[in-house]
Amino acid sequence: MAHHLIIVESPAKVKTIKKFLGSNYDVEASGGHVRDLPKSQMGIDIENDFEPRYITIRGKGDVLANLRKKAKKADKIYLATDPDREGEAIAWHLQNSLKADDSKICRISFNEITKTAVKASLKAPRELDMDLVNAQQARRVLDRIVGYSISPLLWKKVKRGLSAGRVQSATLAMICERESEIAAFVPEEYWTLEADVAVEKEKKPLHIRYAGKEKLTSEEDTQKLMTRLEKADFQIKEIKRTEKTKKPPLPYTTSTLQQDAARSLNFSTQKTMRIAQQLYEGIDIKGQGTVGIITYLRTDSTRIAEEADIAAREYIRETYGEEYVAEMRENGKGKNQGKIQDAHEAIRPTDLSRTPASLKDSLSRDQFRLYQLIWRRFAASRMQDVKYTCLIVKIDAEGEEFKASTNIQNFDGFRLVYDLEEDKMDKHSALAKLTEDTAIQFMAFDPHQHFTQPPAHFSEASLVKAMEECGIGRPSTYAPTITTLLGRHYITKEAKNLYITELGEVVNDIMQKYFSTLIDQGLTARMEERLDDVGEGKEEWKSLIRDYYPRLKEALELAEEELDKIQIADEVSEEICDNCGRNMVIKYGPHGKFLACPGFPECRFTKPYLEKAGVQCPKCGGEILIRKTKKGRRYYGCEHNPECDYMTWQKPNSGSGQKAKEGDTELAEQMNSENYSDNSAV
Repeated sequence: MAHHLIIVESPAKVKTIKKFLGSNYDVEASGGHVRDLPKSQMGIDIENDFEPRYITIRGKGDVLANLRKKAKKADKIYLATDPDREGEAIAWHLQNSLKADDSKICRISFNEITKTAVKASLKAPRELDMDLVNAQQARRVLDRIVGYSISPLLWKKVKRGLSAGRVQSATLAMICERESEIAAFVPEEYWTLEADVAVEKEKKPLHIRYAGKEKLTSEEDTQKLMTRLEKADFQIKEIKRTEKTKKPPLPYTTSTLQQDAARSLNFSTQKTMRIAQQLYEGIDIKGQGTVGIITYLRTDSTRIAEEADIAAREYIRETYGEEYVAEMRENGKGKNQGKIQDAHEAIRPTDLSRTPASLKDSLSRDQFRLYQLIWRRFAASRMQDVKYTCLIVKIDAEGEEFKASTNIQNFDGFRLVYDLEEDKMDKHSALAKLTEDTAIQFMAFDPHQHFTQPPAHFSEASLVKAMEECGIGRPSTYAPTITTLLGRHYITKEAKNLYITELGEVVNDIMQKYFSTLIDQGLTARMEERLDDVGEGKEEWKSLIRDYYPRLKEALELAEEELDKIQIADEVSEEICDNCGRNMVIKYGPHGKFLACPGFPECRFTKPYLEKAGVQCPKCGGEILIRKTKKGRRYYGCEHNPECDYMTWQKPNSGSGQKAKEGDTELAEQMNSENYSDNSAV
């Protein structure tokens, strides 16, 4: 019997795929990339037409030795890395590292890790797609040249440990631009006027809003209008009913999943991708074994395979009824048509009959919440439109117009499974009972002062959306880019908002002054389009680098000549050094912030940086501090620990009192039993 070897990236996939195949198939994992450019040097021979020099990644020697041993015994070798450019590049590196006969090596890929998909891919092996490989090579080489050229300049002129990158620096510029808009914003005052009117035969008053032509820019303007209308005769002038429909949402792309998970679940982009990877690679389902429950998670398309579409509609028909099944619509690619690769389907459940409720016992809490989000969105996308009546009541008061409006739901459609809070609808409304003859009587005014608001700070969700709209990066780069900016301390995250740091401003100023043409949003987006062209075989991959490098070299030479050394002062804290009495400064280490003596190296004293949570301890009234366990999980504890043993996972509210006090015993016992300790120091 012929012996086959399948090589995947992740060890988690090995367990899933082995279950689907016979004993003549051996499944092994490469653990991702096995070859890469060297870390200690650029690894690009610029004089030799930008030829990359790849080496075996440290620690992968034993992995490759095992794969070569297995490959020697195999009659056929299937490279089953992820179905994207990077996966294609990993397969190419594997082919070049296995030292096996190329004639017995082939490439397979699957968009979901299910028995049907895996077996179908084995029936349709192919050769490596060198256009996709070269597109990934072009990105890797381009980013390496930019990073390894500009980063040393930042080390020399600012401080060590900094970095710059083509996509990273363009994204940083976008955040800085937003911060500048917020800083320059001048709020303007305006007023809104609402009123209560009594309706005949109704106990509750009707709340109406002013919709006239007068601009209410001050309290004086508003008061004049109120005085003029106090004794006015309020009459219903017009009742307008419009039948409308709301289309269901499209299935998730990487970007829209990251945005919704951030808004609905408070997940970071990195956490969303990590959990989605787990759902894709395989979950051990009770009674079924290990199986992938969502399709591939890096995609910018909303396209759905025909078989999945048919199966989903059948499930909806059987579960909810024929009236909920949507008409067949043409597969869409969502927004930004020209920027979409459309290499994969949208993110969807591999089987819609696997409901979140049926898998709840097999999933962790976060896995369940993310899967539920994906399941509901996909189910909704195959369902009928919501049908509703938009009802607007116009009221006249001596020539001035007031309005009251509502949306009355007639058919729930996709909202049966996917109800959005922002799309509020009434099933019944008092407005529906009104006629133009209904008598109403003015009761009281309700004026409100407002000020125009500046643009919102970016959150991870809105930043991903902006990156996608501008064409900066691709689905696989959104999360790593934001993670790098946070890791370099160019930006900081407070609550859900992202803020620029002083260090981020300095780096952005340098990049804008000397490298603005290279990190321009338009150029970065055009470069992504050219990378897409390489992937489609329309352009030779080194041509991108030949065009880009001369401008980079010229900018580097100018920056080296003109840029002076920049000093960034450490943030001074109120904490006093125990050894020498100086005010300690806040520094950054691998585990986050810590306090250090500014007298280094004479004084080497350090201590944890304990951030205040802004609430008082419900037991003793002391300050609540944000601490971390050995495993890095955040918890809240009293500053007077160990005298006060108050600890909790959730941020306590002021005055949470006895309820909070009673909930802390479990955490305290867990901290003691599992040998947790404060890990805030470096």
